[in-house]
Amino acid sequence: MSEPPDELDWIAALRPLARSAPALGLMDDTAILPSRPGFDLVISEDAMVEGVHFLEGEDAAIVARRLLRTNVSDLAAKSAEPFGYTLMTAWPPSRDWSDREAFIRGLAEDGEDFGVTLLGGDTVSTPGPLTVSATVFGWVPAGRAVRRSGARPGDALVVLGAIGDGFLGLKAARGEIADPTGDLARAYRLPEPALHLRTALRTHASAAADVSDGLIADALHIAEASECALVMDLDRIPVSAPARAWLAVQPDPAQAMLALAIGGDDYALVCAASDGPALVQAAEEFGTAARIVGAFEAGRGVRVWFNGAELKPERLGWRHG
Repeated sequence: MSEPPDELDWIAALRPLARSAPALGLMDDTAILPSRPGFDLVISEDAMVEGVHFLEGEDAAIVARRLLRTNVSDLAAKSAEPFGYTLMTAWPPSRDWSDREAFIRGLAEDGEDFGVTLLGGDTVSTPGPLTVSATVFGWVPAGRAVRRSGARPGDALVVLGAIGDGFLGLKAARGEIADPTGDLARAYRLPEPALHLRTALRTHASAAADVSDGLIADALHIAEASECALVMDLDRIPVSAPARAWLAVQPDPAQAMLALAIGGDDYALVCAASDGPALVQAAEEFGTAARIVGAFEAGRGVRVWFNGAELKPERLGWRHG
């Protein structure tokens, strides 16, 4: 009787993903990254826990693709070009070798699409839920990364991409709302990082963040990093056709729109721009819905409006305990 697969089998199965020279074929305990003259290295890391960041029992291929996409989205917000990632996996007994094979297939599919190669990482077993983490690496021309701290009073607050599909997509994936086309559930499971907007951001944005915690929360992250205040008009937020259909049947339009604005998991971009219309036009040329939804002001804090009335939200977005 053969022995069950172990850590070395897992590393061997991952080896085809480590196709770049810095990964050393996953035959070493390190990766060696050469410098790239004229560029800055951008690094981001995010972790996901089963039952918190993805549904219990979710297809492991979807988990892998969601992990890469949500991490790469952070690089998109910096206008960086991704090239590699490291990986940590903690596998519970409930997940067998077929789950690991599916996870590798997901990494391979999106790794090829986004141009990222596996550089190394670690794997452990756990009695708890499946837990995965990735650290992604990207290049940006030196001094051109779009930070959160670049907004100035008078800058427009611009949203690039639809807001609310992540929030509604989770409900659809749970079977709580109708989703006849499957578009909402797909938006939650497999968000699209806005890598195609790198040039638009470098040219027109003074600050940016991806919308993971919720539009209001992530816009406020920019304002706080930039030592500004923020005013936002929810009437202007770009939403998808399925989200408009959901909004149309809600009894309280203000609270429904607020739910979309704080729900998170959209992975759209929220930006500051001295010339908001120019950024909107640049994004629309790529087929991305874009709107000016407010402005940065002198001071501190955030004010949120809908249909001419100021709202007082009890929370602004997702925050881990």
